Formats: sequence, structure tokens, C-alpha cells
Amino acid sequence: MEKTESGYDVYHIMDLIQAFGEDGVRKILSDFSSEYKSKVHNEETERFLKKNAVDFTKRKISVTYLAMDEQERAAGFFTLTHKPVTIRRDIQISGNAMRKLERHAKFDPAVNAYNASAFLLAQFGKNYSLPVAERMSGHSLMRQTLLKIEDIQRQIGGGVIFLEAEEHRELLDFYSENAFAPFAERYSDVDDIKYIQMLRLL
Repeated sequence: MEKTESGYDVYHIMDLIQAFGEDGVRKILSDFSSEYKSKVHNEETERFLKKNAVDFTKRKISVTYLAMDEQERAAGFFTLTHKPVTIRRDIQISGNAMRKLERHAKFDPAVNAYNASAFLLAQFGKNYSLPVAERMSGHSLMRQTLLKIEDIQRQIGGGVIFLEAEEHRELLDFYSENAFAPFAERYSDVDDIKYIQMLRLL
């Protein structure tokens, strides 16, 4: 049976360090396993969580949150930061979404695009090392992520969320099911992997 969202609590990683110590948190992170059809996706997600999440949060580059289950295991995590984004005016989104975008972004006629300060969902993943029956669903983790972003939005404003997803059909379908729409694409400078940039408007 899938656990309900009430079975998880979301913690800022620095709060967990205060509670368990940095070594304790790193032990929790060491048991985390990302699993997806893309080896690159797995390696990037795990490497960030285990090697960079604590350091980046300390340096205020980004903030990582862990969804902990009732046994104090990391069921999933997400990492947020704030970053400028450029969105072309001719993207295929609904009229209602366009009106929201116009409220939160400034249009630059010179490049026919909107510029916005946005929430970047920089990392997102659930823990596949847990038994199948005890895993958090991706949709539950996304709901927790959006609740956290909405809480931050109430405090500082803003209304644009974006992410970059490796071009894999199931991954893109998952984000589409959670109301993210593609608006651009880019290729990695390192390994030429194609990433789809997707946005959601609050």
C-alpha cells in the first residue's frame, strides 16, 4: 500500500544537521539510491545529494529538503534555488498561463521574450533503496515540493517555477502530469546530453 503524504515530514537539511549532526545526515544520505532508465540521471542525482547538497546549502547556493518517513529514512529530496530565466513569447501555453507569466515577468521586445526571476527546481528524486511497498511516490514528493515553494512564495513573491529534465519520455511525462510545460531545450557542454526546460506558473 502506498503511504499517504501524512507519513512524511519535510525538513531543511540544516535542521536535520542540528538534530543528527553532519555525520548523521551524511549517513542518511549515503543510503539514498536514485533509479531511472537513464544512467546519467541516476549518477547526477546521487552525486549531488551525497557530495554537494550539504555544502551548497551552507554556502547558500541552493537549499535541499529531505522528505523523511516515520522511521527517519530519507524517502525523497528536492533542491531549490532562485535563478533568472528567459522565456520566449511564442511558446505553446494556454492563454491563462500566458496571463500569469505576464504578471510575473518583464517582456523584452528586443528578443521577443520574457525575463523572470524564478524558482529553479534544481534536483528532485525519491529513494529506491527502500522496499517497494515503503517508497514515496513521485507525485507525493512533487506535492510536497510545490507546497514548500508556495510557502516561500507567500513570503517573498514570485510565480514562475522551472526545471531542466533529461530527454526521456517517462520523465517528461511525469513533469507534464504535474503541470510543467516545455519552453526551451539545451545541450550539455560536457557530454552533449539534451535537456528540456519546463515551467509551471503558480
